[in-house]
Amino acid sequence: MPEHSHSRPEVSPAVAWLRTPAAIRERCHQLLDLGLAGKLTHFRVEPSRLPAVVDAVLEVTREAYPTLDIPLHSRWRHFDAGGVARVAELEARLKDATPQERARAKLDLAVVSVLLDAGSGPKWRYREQGGGTWARSEGLAVASFRMFMDGVFSSDPDWPLRADAEALGRLSRESLARGLQVSESNPLDGLEGRLHLMHGLSRVLPRPGALHDIVVAQGSSARASELLGLVLELLGPIWPGRVMVDAVNLGDVWPHSALGPVESVDALVPFHKLSQWLTYSLVEPLAEAGVRVVELDGLTGLPEYRNGGLFVDLGVLVPRDVRLTREVLHPSEEPIVEWRALTVALLDRVAALVRGRLGMSNEELPLGKVLQGGTWTAGRKVAAELRPGGVPPIRVESDGTVF
Repeated sequence: MPEHSHSRPEVSPAVAWLRTPAAIRERCHQLLDLGLAGKLTHFRVEPSRLPAVVDAVLEVTREAYPTLDIPLHSRWRHFDAGGVARVAELEARLKDATPQERARAKLDLAVVSVLLDAGSGPKWRYREQGGGTWARSEGLAVASFRMFMDGVFSSDPDWPLRADAEALGRLSRESLARGLQVSESNPLDGLEGRLHLMHGLSRVLPRPGALHDIVVAQGSSARASELLGLVLELLGPIWPGRVMVDAVNLGDVWPHSALGPVESVDALVPFHKLSQWLTYSLVEPLAEAGVRVVELDGLTGLPEYRNGGLFVDLGVLVPRDVRLTREVLHPSEEPIVEWRALTVALLDRVAALVRGRLGMSNEELPLGKVLQGGTWTAGRKVAAELRPGGVPPIRVESDGTVF
């Protein structure tokens, strides 16, 4: 029996468009064009430095994937951090479940884990019992995986490997802090924001795995852009109050004055970073359930600090004001909106150049694989070479809901 039937609420054309990857691309490339013409306030764009970025991306890609058999960039890569076969451990515990229930459980895990995955800050660590210590995105992946395996997100003691509205809705700050090993000596940025997202999730779906039933009901294949649209529509209400258009909370969408008056829809730049990261992370569980996600290149690169930091550290994006590299900024501040938009547009250019150097097509090397190969790892590596602890060149205040 499907866990959820879904009728689509009507939204205005402006809101519907701002939820599309086409809108993300269009607005980000508009800002890149302005940047290339020297007309942006916060960054100078130096396209002559792009080959250095491509070299760095190819170096880490060949090191990690010598045969160029690159998986998709998704949360599933992080669960096996350090070469520990945690996903196999999950599969072993799900071996007696039906294929549908396996898919629902994996979607439960992916959604909860991605929503807990905003920037952790530099001090936080997670120590796995009998294992290693992990930081940042991998640490949050391993922590959320262990919480899932322990039944923290399930209200049914007989079926711990699930996340459901009842358990998510009653999740306390204390139990989330305990699961993430947060303490005074191990502070995590944005704990309240993460808890807010878990409570919000409990209000929009009976369980995250209900996405399986909604998608399966629509056929055996789904366009990536449509899947993102579904994620944005269903999860839209959980984001903290941000820009509203036609009484709809848009989430990760911010104005930039170079595109129009900041109160106008024309000025809005959509990113939907966590929602796109989630969409990439739904592809594999849905494939196992018999639903093929097609046109993956419809999604964009992810505007977060590893991809964006790569362009700053290698000189493609040059801050016009040194304050940008010294102060911690809020995601709503225009320099951050500009940085993220330029990152999305430049990732398209880097992907094309990487494919050219490797002689591969879009189908053989979609953007999601360039990110995995790729830009994210190169961004982290270059940051580690330049600054202690690999902190990004530009720091953004994490409230647990954006990065």
